[in-house]
Amino acid sequence: MSEAENPTRSSTPQASVTDVRELCGASTPHFALQIRNRIARLIDGLPSDSPARLLGEQEMRRLKTLGIDGEQRGHRAEAGMSPLASVNDRPDA
Repeated sequence: MSEAENPTRSSTPQASVTDVRELCGASTPHFALQIRNRIARLIDGLPSDSPARLLGEQEMRRLKTLGIDGEQRGHRAEAGMSPLASVNDRPDA
């Protein structure tokens, strides 16, 4: 993923909440830190009470956690059930 900005987004006079949501909508751990950087550039210069800035700062915190810690899908193992072995841990791998 490139960190290059969409030309139509950068030509708008002021970033909006929609712009922030478009950038972080389907974020994954693989690209979370790049998206965080793009949001930082997008909201740079906005007033501290701007809704786009507030949402951007919130999303930047979430993306940093996602990029560093990854994500948990589904639910944790229930009592008496052990998690599945990693593909790398299987003897036939």
